[in-house]
Amino acid sequence: MSKEKIWVIGASGQIGSDLVVELRKIYGGANVIASDIKEASEEVMQGGPFEHFDVCSVDEISHIVKKYKITEVYNLAALLSGTAEKDPRFAWRLNMNGLFNILNVAREGFVKKVFWPSSIAVFGPTTQKENTPQVAVTEPNTVYGITKIAGERWCEWFHDKYNIDVRSVRYPGLIGYKALPGGGTTDYAVDIFYHAIQQKNYECFLSADTKLPMMYMPDGIRATLDLMHAPQKDISVRSSYNLAGMTFDPKIIHESIKRHYPDFKVNYKTDFRQGIADSWPQSIDDSVATRDWGWKPEYDLDSMVDDMIVKLKPKLIK
Repeated sequence: MSKEKIWVIGASGQIGSDLVVELRKIYGGANVIASDIKEASEEVMQGGPFEHFDVCSVDEISHIVKKYKITEVYNLAALLSGTAEKDPRFAWRLNMNGLFNILNVAREGFVKKVFWPSSIAVFGPTTQKENTPQVAVTEPNTVYGITKIAGERWCEWFHDKYNIDVRSVRYPGLIGYKALPGGGTTDYAVDIFYHAIQQKNYECFLSADTKLPMMYMPDGIRATLDLMHAPQKDISVRSSYNLAGMTFDPKIIHESIKRHYPDFKVNYKTDFRQGIADSWPQSIDDSVATRDWGWKPEYDLDSMVDDMIVKLKPKLIK
């Protein structure tokens, strides 16, 4: 029986859908509590405890922490880049108040370890575009990015002030097959697979040559768990670690998918998310994560595309 009681907030989302399953493999279904304001996948709902939950409610947080004797929290609840631009007030409330509430509960001594995801959205137009270093100019010009850079500063402050073991990574665009896209600027790289497999043309909201840092979800989950399992003494960054997998643009992933679907066509009609993408880095230097806890991605573009099609095809073609 695991001594850890782990709580994943945002278990219905793209990351949470995968993370809950992997955590339950390690710690046992009963020891990983999933929660969200909406129901999660059947795999998550049936695999262990699930709580309908609003991360902005301090009373609900304390109730669940005490009910299950929670020792670790993964707070994934957030409004993503594209959606946040349409509702800045709610984005700030969800992205910031949720984190602040969790950190304050941890400050009371009930929770030993906290994971909170940041993003490449903390960077902005003034950031070095190629091989963006761990310590770089962070002047985001999006609502999502503003909440993430503020969250990084709070994570570091709570660690320095109260010695809370809070850990974070700056995720690049994440590509997975268990959950539908959730309103992010990099979500085209998920949605494009649905269209290709269903033999539909795809209209991309970014230009063909918009290069962005990306990562296959299994690498993202492994990075998260490797960071959380690393000894405290090896963690030198308490704001958020740079994390990299691969870099590509819509044209390049289109060509890789055409290895499987030669007739698949993509048209390009940019929207407001083009401006967001143009403000972000094109490639990331994650050497600090490699040095501190041995991070190294396993998937490149073609191996990711091959695996996505194998995993997604049975869900879409009955």
